[in-house]
Amino acid sequence: MQSGFNSRKWLITVIMMLSFTTAAGAGQWAVLGPDGGDVRSLSYDPQNPDRIFLGTSTGELFSSNDNGHSWSRFAHLGEGDDLVLDHIAVDPQNPKTIFVAAWSVDNQQSGDVFRSRDGGKSWEALPDMHGKSIRALAMAASDSRVLVAGALDGAYRSLDGGNTWQRISSSRQAEIKNIESIAVDPRDPNVVYAGTWHLAWKTEDGGANWRQINKGMIDDSDVFSIIVDSSNPSVVFASACSGIYKSENAGEVFHKIQGIPFSARRTRVLKQDSANPAVVYAGTTEGLWKTTDSGTSWKRVTGAEIVVNDVLIDPRNSRRALLATDRGGVLASDDGAETFLASNHGYTHRYVTSILADKNDPNTVFVGVLNDREWGGVFASQDGGQHWSQKSEGLGGRDVFTLQQASSGALVAGTNRGIFLLEPNSGAWHPINNVVNEKVSFRSLTKGKKRVSVARKSVTRSVLNARVDDIEIVPGRWLAATSAGLFISSNDGRSWSGGPVLGKQELVSVQASGNLLVAATRILVLLSTDSGTSWTQAALPSYLTIRGVTLTPEGQILVAAREGAYRSADSGGTWEHMLHGLPDKNISSISYDAGSRLLLATSTATGVVFESQDGGLSWHRGPDAGYSLRHIGLLHGRFVAATPFDGVIVQPESEPQSAAAGSGATN
Repeated sequence: MQSGFNSRKWLITVIMMLSFTTAAGAGQWAVLGPDGGDVRSLSYDPQNPDRIFLGTSTGELFSSNDNGHSWSRFAHLGEGDDLVLDHIAVDPQNPKTIFVAAWSVDNQQSGDVFRSRDGGKSWEALPDMHGKSIRALAMAASDSRVLVAGALDGAYRSLDGGNTWQRISSSRQAEIKNIESIAVDPRDPNVVYAGTWHLAWKTEDGGANWRQINKGMIDDSDVFSIIVDSSNPSVVFASACSGIYKSENAGEVFHKIQGIPFSARRTRVLKQDSANPAVVYAGTTEGLWKTTDSGTSWKRVTGAEIVVNDVLIDPRNSRRALLATDRGGVLASDDGAETFLASNHGYTHRYVTSILADKNDPNTVFVGVLNDREWGGVFASQDGGQHWSQKSEGLGGRDVFTLQQASSGALVAGTNRGIFLLEPNSGAWHPINNVVNEKVSFRSLTKGKKRVSVARKSVTRSVLNARVDDIEIVPGRWLAATSAGLFISSNDGRSWSGGPVLGKQELVSVQASGNLLVAATRILVLLSTDSGTSWTQAALPSYLTIRGVTLTPEGQILVAAREGAYRSADSGGTWEHMLHGLPDKNISSISYDAGSRLLLATSTATGVVFESQDGGLSWHRGPDAGYSLRHIGLLHGRFVAATPFDGVIVQPESEPQSAAAGSGATN
């Protein structure tokens, strides 16, 4: 499993820069970027709108104290990284009281309502709502002690600021479930609107009685968002999969608003300008739309590629607007949504798969990311991680699983659809996916009185469009572990040959050392001691879920798996489950640092870096990064890591160095 950390000079540059920016936060690993990623929700402090909170899809809260110009980590809610924070409510009477509604990606029937009463220093999951999948949360404008939550199993209300909750959707009305949106009348907290996966409902007596409000709506509409006009509660807007609807009689009758094309039907959020109620924003899966005449006409004010999850309007200056988007992070406007620019300084929510320091420029580093489509791919920094630029032209929005650098300086990317090359000084990637497989067959012929065997060569040409999880570049050979098998190139990627190994296609990792090749699927390790001419299957336990393989110069084979770390010192003949200081499960990576002859391991269950100086016989705990780690690299005695959700992080200069510090190893 290659980490791509191959320039110690680059880390020296990073540490020098960080010494000026992390003095106040000594001991905290610094997030280098690249900035951006998914944002689920935004909310501001009513007494100080410059203070803004940002919710993510991994349980992480960020905050800004300068009206969204810069961000910092604020809190982590829940024990894992599976909580989607879709709704944040701040008490206008006491801004130290903050509520966050959450639901779990891993178990979509589960979730929580979290509360802080000290401004975010500490949080509690409210007992009455524990385990419920909370999809909507609203605080009554007329009484901040009244909160209403929408869950998959119904509607709940608190009258005492979250201390206790009661279900207010009757069990006799089983259709009031799968609640996606909640709105409370700004003047009467007993009037509640609930949007479900099947139309909308309303109660006027705090939940004692409910009625469906669907007149004018297309039947079976998922209602994603409901807002009640702050100046005239008779005006109600609702967004659904079938369009946007408006009622002028408190939901008695709706009519569909014209002007937004049907293709933008998934309107995830509606927000009204409190200073000008005729202005309403609709955040959709195809951009942000705006009306200035209370819905009579609409205009799209962003590109159609923008997926909008939330909208925040500055109550002091409605020309200032922030958007929470998929993949693009926070977009900000200061001209009433005429133009938007990214505003993600300090906010990094990227799934980093690989870090590659340029062999020829100590200040330049490249990273590959997943799940960001046209916003992702590859990013480059030429100043040690202080500033980043996207370097993805030609990738077509592909995910990048691995990055390597050829001896020519060209970059090689393994993506979810093929292999791509970026030549030095080129602005665009191009595919290198030509597969040429030669097959030799023999047939018997009679020549005179003798039978002779004649060889016949056939060539099959194809294009590699498989997922490429790992690439290994060694002298004379490039190897690629793909979902179609193992492919090898002996001409710098101009053509490849290969396919399944022992009938196995779904390869996720490959390593080479001399004649020894090791390839892995998610459940098997395959070995060749003759450069790939013949293969055998390693005698590993059959229950493993493998994350990657690593080879050491001594020929040791190391396997990182969900069930722990395994080691073989005899070309796969026998295996040892490595413990002695290493976690017995959830190992995300094992890497080898050639300069210090140190083994490094990470686990998804902790941010601790584990180190071994004796080839894996014993391990000791290194520093705790405080982040979930995918890969770790040691450069000039400092660690740099790739994370699943927080981009690239680096160990601070103030933290004690690892066991390899002072080794003086250089490339």
